[in-house]
Amino acid sequence: MTLNSLAVFLLLISGIFCQYDYGPADDYGYDPFGPSSAVCAPECNCPLSYPTAMYCDNLKLKTIPIVPSGIKYLYLRNNMIEGIEENTFDNVTDLQWLILDHNHLENSKIKGRVFSKLKHLKKLHINYNNLTEAVGPLPKTLDDLQLSHNKITKVNPSALEGLVNLTVIHLQNNQLKADSISGAFKGLNSLLYLDLSFNRLTKLPSGLPHSLLMLYFDNNQISNVPDEYFQGFKALQYLRLSHNKLTDSGIPGNVFNITSLVELDLSFNQLKSIPTVSENLENFYLQVNKINKFPLSSFCKVVGPMTYSKITHLRLDGNNLTRADLPQEMYNCLRVAAEISLE
Repeated sequence: MTLNSLAVFLLLISGIFCQYDYGPADDYGYDPFGPSSAVCAPECNCPLSYPTAMYCDNLKLKTIPIVPSGIKYLYLRNNMIEGIEENTFDNVTDLQWLILDHNHLENSKIKGRVFSKLKHLKKLHINYNNLTEAVGPLPKTLDDLQLSHNKITKVNPSALEGLVNLTVIHLQNNQLKADSISGAFKGLNSLLYLDLSFNRLTKLPSGLPHSLLMLYFDNNQISNVPDEYFQGFKALQYLRLSHNKLTDSGIPGNVFNITSLVELDLSFNQLKSIPTVSENLENFYLQVNKINKFPLSSFCKVVGPMTYSKITHLRLDGNNLTRADLPQEMYNCLRVAAEISLE
């Protein structure tokens, strides 16, 4: 991984994997900040230390309270909110974060262009709700959109149109099929992270932006990868296709030979052989397949002083392989491997 890509990755994981460690205050803890600011909805908490943040979590709210002018970070998690009126945020058009996780929101009850009015919005999180399609239109300032754990069956291309600053999309744990999202991500040239795991994909969607760094398709029903599907993905480093229905016949010879790739997860599939990968790959997960042979050509085209696989972690447990099946010359090819799991 280059220094530049490492920097991008570290920035990403601070906002992706710590997605519930929100901004100016601890998750649900208001005590460190003392009493609430005077400019706050009476039922909510606006810590004196961070007067632009308003916390309305765990209040059994059915509607969004009046949001005073000046609030930039609004948290409404774990309530019973079903809808949003079109004028709800008219006082706070400079809102930057809107966190609505764990509510009862439905598309039909989100009125008008309520989100597109928020011309400074950067983060919109509506995880764990009752959405059946992606919300929109959305402001061009948005960089983080999270709609996981809903009932979404489609993403209209118009919903994400023009979102040139969008870097993160969470759509895992929905009911998406490939045809319902093909072309939906067109023009998202800043997109680095896309999670489509735990959906109903039987094939890979078309029209994904080539800017992606992290792409997750695990826990779907994908049986094949089109030849040259990943051609053009010059930045892709993390790819997950575990828990699918991949077979040898569904994987063209060099489809995973992606020079930028650092981590590839093909575990829990139906593979009998090891696909060819780039010598730059570092972490390769193949556990719980039907693999019964170990060709060195999958890892190394040639072996020499400067030509060898960068694999450090290789998981092959849950296959039809034993230590006796591994060729002795493997150690010249996988010379930097710290772990090779067979059991």
